Amino acid sequence: MRFRLLIPVLMSAVLPAQAPPSEPAWVTASNRNAQIVLQVLARYAPENAASLGIRGLDDKISIPSVDRPVLFRRDLGAALKTLQAKAATEQDPLVKQDLEIMIEDTDRNIRASAANQKLLLSYANVGRIVFGGIHGLLDDQIDESRRPAALVRLKRYAGIEPGYTPTTVLAETVWRESAKDPAKLGPPKSEVEQDLAQIDQYTTGIGLLLEKYKMKDYQSAYAKLRDQLTEYEGFVRKEVLPKAREDFRLPPELYQIRLENAGVDFTAAELVQLAHSGFNEIQAEMQPLAVKVAKEHNFPSSDYRDVVRALKKDQLTADSTMPVYHKTLSDIEAIIKREHLVTLPDRPAIVRIASAAETAEQPAPHMRPPPLLNNHGERGQFVLPGGTTGANGKQLKYDDFTFAAAAWTLTAHEARPGHELQFDTMVERGVSEARAIFAFNSTNAEGWGLYSEWMMYPYMPDDAKLISLQLRLLRAARAFLDPELQMGKVTPAQAMQILQNDVVLSEAFATEEVDRFTFRSPGQAVSYYDGYLRMRQLRADTEKAMGSKFNVQRFHDFILDQGLLPPALLRKAVTEAFVPRG
Repeated sequence: MRFRLLIPVLMSAVLPAQAPPSEPAWVTASNRNAQIVLQVLARYAPENAASLGIRGLDDKISIPSVDRPVLFRRDLGAALKTLQAKAATEQDPLVKQDLEIMIEDTDRNIRASAANQKLLLSYANVGRIVFGGIHGLLDDQIDESRRPAALVRLKRYAGIEPGYTPTTVLAETVWRESAKDPAKLGPPKSEVEQDLAQIDQYTTGIGLLLEKYKMKDYQSAYAKLRDQLTEYEGFVRKEVLPKAREDFRLPPELYQIRLENAGVDFTAAELVQLAHSGFNEIQAEMQPLAVKVAKEHNFPSSDYRDVVRALKKDQLTADSTMPVYHKTLSDIEAIIKREHLVTLPDRPAIVRIASAAETAEQPAPHMRPPPLLNNHGERGQFVLPGGTTGANGKQLKYDDFTFAAAAWTLTAHEARPGHELQFDTMVERGVSEARAIFAFNSTNAEGWGLYSEWMMYPYMPDDAKLISLQLRLLRAARAFLDPELQMGKVTPAQAMQILQNDVVLSEAFATEEVDRFTFRSPGQAVSYYDGYLRMRQLRADTEKAMGSKFNVQRFHDFILDQGLLPPALLRKAVTEAFVPRG
């Protein structure tokens, strides 16, 4: 899973949950404190805030400017001082803990913003930004009364409304100003080339959304925006591409911040050692299972790589993909209930295929979280990608998700008992805004997702078990390839070879992964294996401490009740609250 965020440096989380009627007093107090920072974040990322639940921002857009990062840090710094003053006098331990969570997150955001401005040229993928802003309002789960604001945003992006300059023009101005500093690094060349190859997908995707949801009189504004994006493409080719760097590696200072923002507290060297060891162990576990699966299916080879490739050949048709995933979800839910693994809601989960523009925006299987503030029945959505774009605009297709054996693990991770349950539980049970927003990072979110795969593994058919181990092998590979690419120990071509040959990914999936490590989100992919190891250890330690009193369903329900606490705070909650009360 990865979340669709328009401005990652500002905010790496979902927005707050609507308070339940029986909200504890400490949660009410904590939520008041959260508004100190939320107001700043909503001011600088209104599209994110609106699409994730804050009302009154549907017609607002982010406005690029040369001084915007400085103003953001100024306002966030003022909020940080207020939080620190409150923490110094707060007596309630839970409120104080939430204040500390917000202080740490705010400090990281300030440092990340400063490092980005200091070290990198200010390049923006305007097509992706505009598509995200429009898509945030044009969706089947968005109330019809909110959708007309998409036309207002469209006109503001295009600079048609008085007082607004086209976003493309503003982005060009910001780039040119930052490009005056010869010490700053341009974006990776591979990133710019992919953006150029995908710009038509975003442009077309915007038009399809406007047409699908029957926006009135959008044609002239859309035509204007389309022309602007075409001109922006020319600008990127002429001015950005020549300054793009062949070496994708981030400065060590910035890569460390990326790791911290993902919730990783291992050093890169520690990660590499842990992940290589785990990779070898998973391979060893896969091989005897592959022999068994090969015998069951009469495959000619029992090497795990050949068995995975053979399973992939049984591709689902377009008409059968969703029925298979829905059937698998039903089977998983029946197992969860039978084995008393975790409490399930009565409502169904949502699984769907991404559009071409959505796939360009987020080319990996992912969860679109529900709005956690002012939620009116919207739910999280498990979205499967359709394909991605490789070098020179080559269209690549996945075969990694569209076969029956893969449906078990993907459904367990993205839907139930994974992310869909994780996020929708926060809507239904309620958590403090600090825990829904500021405690969030990839390690605690993805740790639960990968742990959910492990939870369901004993109940899967043999072929699904092999694919589950294959995807666990991928998470271990991520945890050493991402840092080793940044260290210069492996090249993108070598990473592709490992992913395609040893992990047995399609060219499309391997390309998406290397893109993730090198320019989409360096440092994020290592969080899966990190969080998984921590969840497994927490489970083992809790079972040991409680002995016969340990109840797996109560344990999992307790974990979900905590919201998105980082691993250290989650361990503290389990140790101090769950274990003593048995």
